[in-house]
Amino acid sequence: MAPRAFITGIAGLSLSDDERGFLRESRPWGFILFKRNIDNPVQVKALVDDLRGTVGSPDAPVLIDQEGGRVQRLGPPHWPVYPPGAVFSTLYDIDPEAGLTAARLSARLIADDLAALGITVDCLPLADVPITGADAVIGDRAYGTSPDKVAAIARAVTEGLAQGGVLPVLKHIPGHGRATADSHHLLPTVETSREELDRTDFAAFRPLADLPMAMTAHVVFSALDAAQPATTSATIIDQVIRDSIGFQGLLMSDDVSMNALAGSITERTRAIVAAGCDVVLHCNGKLDEMRQVVAETPELQGRALTRAEAALAARHAPQPFDRAAARAELDALIGRARVGA
Repeated sequence: MAPRAFITGIAGLSLSDDERGFLRESRPWGFILFKRNIDNPVQVKALVDDLRGTVGSPDAPVLIDQEGGRVQRLGPPHWPVYPPGAVFSTLYDIDPEAGLTAARLSARLIADDLAALGITVDCLPLADVPITGADAVIGDRAYGTSPDKVAAIARAVTEGLAQGGVLPVLKHIPGHGRATADSHHLLPTVETSREELDRTDFAAFRPLADLPMAMTAHVVFSALDAAQPATTSATIIDQVIRDSIGFQGLLMSDDVSMNALAGSITERTRAIVAAGCDVVLHCNGKLDEMRQVVAETPELQGRALTRAEAALAARHAPQPFDRAAARAELDALIGRARVGA
């Protein structure tokens, strides 16, 4: 029996009896972890194993947002701090090869942390291109303001993750950089022309269109669809994400529970599926909302199932790795970026 086309969070450090029963019945394709689910390495590894065991799928993807900087679910005292994307951007301006090396090393170290816990997917890299005056939700998470530079650093990040046996999720397609509001709280509207979006925002994603998974942006692009954000816009998914950008991998929504989306969880889920997202993402761990998502989410089938299978097949075993040497090299490069800035 095929899994259902959603990824879910859970409420705490371990599964409750109600959550366990729900997961067995609903069979989500994957899971996502947040700080509320994390205490120490032994606990996280046990939780990851329990999630997979509960749905009877040893290969079920387990995701996390582990970027570095402000967005880092694993942190001290058990896991190190990693730099935000802006550090790689600064270093790239000093020496492009050094910037790419630092991005690759940081991602490789992150992948080493994740692989030890059984986490197989990192919601990284970002290809968002911020502009002056945009909301700070992207801010120093971005790899720069030039589409070419953003794409190059994002590619280096995916290489580091792949070397560590971790799959990337490209976000937030087709771009969150111009948003003047944080889509966790409000629905941003971008009124930029299609021509300018093609030249800047969308251009950063095109060189990365071969990646196995991507996450949508809860952003309205009025030049393309004045009524719906990208996540629930069949026009944007078909004409921009799949056609103009050329992304053919597994497309997941950003979190269905974010306030940028209108209507009930049921209505939002229905709209996400109808627009053409392959998988619905639900993050907050509220069981009543999870049940609403499941009621509107089909089993993975057809092209969505093919894309999901291809995404998981893209993951390979970690390559040999000298962690101490990699960390020392990254620290030296970060120091160079600070001096250069």
